Amino acid sequence: MTKGILLLHGPNLNLLGTRQPEIYDRITLADIDAAAQEHVTAYPIDLRATQSNHEGALIDSLHEARDWAHGVVFNPGAYTHTSLALRDAIVAIEIPVIEVHLSNVHGREAFRHKSLLAGVCLGQIAGFGWQGYILAVDALLRRWGLLGDAAAIPN
Repeated sequence: MTKGILLLHGPNLNLLGTRQPEIYDRITLADIDAAAQEHVTAYPIDLRATQSNHEGALIDSLHEARDWAHGVVFNPGAYTHTSLALRDAIVAIEIPVIEVHLSNVHGREAFRHKSLLAGVCLGQIAGFGWQGYILAVDALLRRWGLLGDAAAIPN
C-alpha cells in the first residue's frame, strides 16, 4: 500500500539558497524537495511538497493532507513560535507530523526556544540542515515498518 507524505515548508523557506547562508547554507528549497523525492524512490511513497508564506495556506495544506497523506514533515519557520492556529490544525488532522528546523533553534535567540507545535507533533528534528528532512522521512518510514528492522509502530 502506498503511503503519502506531505513535505510542508513555511514562511521564508522559498528564499533558501540566498537567505542567511551562514545559518541555512546555500541549499535551495527545490534541492531539499528533490533530495527527499530521490530518497523515497525505493519505497511505495507518494511524496508531495509545498511551501507558503501564509499561515492560512499552510493550514489549508494540512487539512487537504487528510485526504491522502499518512504523515507530514513540517518546517513551520517562524510560525513555530507564534501559531496556535497551526497547532490546532495539527491536532485536527490526526496524522503524524514531524516538526523540522534547518538550524538548531535551541541554540539561537531565546524567543526561538519555545515551539507551540512540538507538543502535538510526533517529534522534532532541529539543527541538521537539509538532512533533517531526510531524518524525518526516515522516522515515518520506520514507523510504518518500511525502513530497517524496527517493528512498525501503529498509527
